[in-house]
Amino acid sequence: MSTAWIIASGKGGVGKSTITANTGLAMAREGRRVCIIDGDMGLRDQDALLGLENRIVFDLLDVAEGRCRLEQALISPDTEQRLSLLPASQFARAKELKPGTFRRIVIRLKQLFDVVLLDCPAGIERSLRGLMNDAIDESVIVCTPDDVCIRNAERTASVMEKKGLPRPRLIVNRLDEDLIRGGEMYPASTVAATLDLELLGEVPDDSYVYRATLTHQAVMDIDCEARSALRRIALRMLGVSTPLPAYGMAKLPWYRRLFQPTLKEVKRIDR
Repeated sequence: MSTAWIIASGKGGVGKSTITANTGLAMAREGRRVCIIDGDMGLRDQDALLGLENRIVFDLLDVAEGRCRLEQALISPDTEQRLSLLPASQFARAKELKPGTFRRIVIRLKQLFDVVLLDCPAGIERSLRGLMNDAIDESVIVCTPDDVCIRNAERTASVMEKKGLPRPRLIVNRLDEDLIRGGEMYPASTVAATLDLELLGEVPDDSYVYRATLTHQAVMDIDCEARSALRRIALRMLGVSTPLPAYGMAKLPWYRRLFQPTLKEVKRIDR
């Protein structure tokens, strides 16, 4: 049975698109047929993250307005044919995509694929609200462990529920174990409890993620902790039970505590 997921965030820059691209790739490598919809009208990121920026002929708006068939707009990486992308239009506005038409596109994609992942624009404005419909089966909010993002995530969860979507699950991104142990950063479990959302997964702050972006590689092609975390999330989304790592919560062995670097104190500048 096909499942459509909507993946949102209260603010930009939290890693939502990167998480969507790489969990989609991980699911495809588990043998599922996966389609990622780039719902960020007027911008679009997924083509660049998947190395498909030079392959786009038609986009989501072309399909919605009948300028091409859905199958003509779908593109796949050469290395993973089970993953497809329906790219966003880079020169359009959210109001040009009619909600009813988009709903029919999602329903059609659910007939063609095992999993549909909808990468939403950040925030809670019309560009997000127009993508919410009853064809969506599951919802996710990506959040970083800081007060600003937590507040925005709370508002986003409220909007999603008012639109009739299932109560979202939470992915906490960019967790720093040293800051968590030092009491300066919330652990993922605290963020989930604050928002009263089920914790779907947690991803560490891993420099390999940005390096992968700089070198036009997928995180799933690099041996790093973020890759392992994203694969665990993908498996949970597929219904496979995997343990949560609880970054920063485990007590270090004595020899690691002995040589653990001390965090520099954050000092206010006197004026």
